[in-house]
Amino acid sequence: MNELIGRVFSFEKQTFPNQSTLYGRLASDGQSPKALMISCADSRIVPEHIMQAEPGDLFVCRNAGNIVPPFATQNGGVSSTVEYAVAALGVRDIIVCGHSDCGAMKALAVNQDLTGMPNVAAWLRHSHAAHKVVTDSYPAMDDIQRIRAVSLENVVIQLAHLRTHPAVAAGLARGEIALHGWFVDIHAGCILGLDGATGRFVPLREDAPLPVALPHASRRAADFAEAVG
Repeated sequence: MNELIGRVFSFEKQTFPNQSTLYGRLASDGQSPKALMISCADSRIVPEHIMQAEPGDLFVCRNAGNIVPPFATQNGGVSSTVEYAVAALGVRDIIVCGHSDCGAMKALAVNQDLTGMPNVAAWLRHSHAAHKVVTDSYPAMDDIQRIRAVSLENVVIQLAHLRTHPAVAAGLARGEIALHGWFVDIHAGCILGLDGATGRFVPLREDAPLPVALPHASRRAADFAEAVG
């Protein structure tokens, strides 16, 4: 802890003075983040570090398993963050970011006994669909392969949950929001992105188009030229 406190002093004495203009602008003008990233709370995954983001660039929501519960009437931290990012900040891109060796997905994939962690067990119910997909669709996997598969399918499931949130659904219909599914491979130091056209994760490459799960495009189902019937 003393080491971390030392870094706070370093921020006050070095980092802040060197970026005082940026912080001053953010304090006076407010924030206009370029994207919302929903990532795991795992200490090895730092969204700002992965994206090399400056203060004000990224709106971040972190929780165990990078989970987005389906929209419901009861209040929740993730739901409130999503709603605020879209409705108040006008964020146009939302990223759900999973990662390798995820403890939450590991517990789900290998049916870990969570009797002593009832809140974790309840939270992971939002990822049971990913577990079902892997159980029924990926035969003969060892535990390591199964954990990775569940982690990847979990990103897909959480993107589907995002679409149940009214602010997101409306933004998608107007073509104002794009959804991205990312996966950070800690061991390889690379990032995979979900290609919505193929349904598969592919590496992000400088010389290739960015894979997007759901690109910006108008999706107004009732926007037709003439009535039928």
